[in-house]
Amino acid sequence: MTNLLEAKGLSKAFPARDGKGVVNAVNDVSLTLAEGETLGIVGESGCGKSTLARMLLRLIEPSAGEVFFRGQNLLGLNRAEMRQRRRDIQIVFQDPYASLDPRMKIADIIAEPLDIHAIGSRAERVERVKDLLSLVGLDPSAGARYPHEFSGGQRQRIGIARAIALEPTLLVLDEPVSALDVSIQSQILNLLDDLKSRLNLSYIFISHDLSVVEHVSDRVAVMYLGRIVEQGPADVILTQPRHPYTQALISAVPEIEPERRKARTVLQGDLPSPENIPPGCAFHPRCPIAADICKVQLPAFRSGGRSGVRCHLVEDPSIL
Repeated sequence: MTNLLEAKGLSKAFPARDGKGVVNAVNDVSLTLAEGETLGIVGESGCGKSTLARMLLRLIEPSAGEVFFRGQNLLGLNRAEMRQRRRDIQIVFQDPYASLDPRMKIADIIAEPLDIHAIGSRAERVERVKDLLSLVGLDPSAGARYPHEFSGGQRQRIGIARAIALEPTLLVLDEPVSALDVSIQSQILNLLDDLKSRLNLSYIFISHDLSVVEHVSDRVAVMYLGRIVEQGPADVILTQPRHPYTQALISAVPEIEPERRKARTVLQGDLPSPENIPPGCAFHPRCPIAADICKVQLPAFRSGGRSGVRCHLVEDPSIL
């Protein structure tokens, strides 16, 4: 498959609040996304997933690294060129309440991208908005109402309609169902799956919920404190995890069937602050199998077979 998107060595450091240090939100992240593929990015809150998503769209400028979309370096584009490219890359935000302007009618919210890019006549835009509302499972009459008149699930459908208005190739989905009731989550996931096949979309799906990522992803990248620690096909990562952090995440996923339940790996302590990342492997203070080398040396990302992992002990099990 042809790579639609490629990120090389992306990093982002923000100034610390006290002005004396930096917050290393994302560190040396490289990934690829093929045409028609869904890449799931998973990790605990605060691991840098959303910052990475915004860098891929240049909503945040990276401190280092490159982003290529269909072979074109997005970081080399000027403002006007990037504005045109954004027709191909859109985002669906986590909070369906905060992402919609409460003062605008739904039809105006969905039509705004069409207005900005001067697509079609006014009458054509009105019809396009009606078609988009129908496409995401809402009645076209919803366009005359305001966001506060809709439930969270309906608002997320509106956010999706706005995101696909320009007929993009890639959608970045930043925790699109985490703010919704479980009963509504499956409806939105099914909608996204249907739109992917109907509109030939590619997805980057960001979540802290491995069970959701398993449902939608072709490949999975696991992040911890700003770095990808394991990456590969979803069926490999979720059934044969190699990194201790991935193993702990998977062990926490509830299983309905008793025979499929695994022994729970409980991590000790909380996620460290990105202002004070531990030396060596950042996971070593919480790792149940950490060795001395893990405390002083950052492991390289090693690829083997269909997946890759950043762990000393996977590279050389004899260290144990």
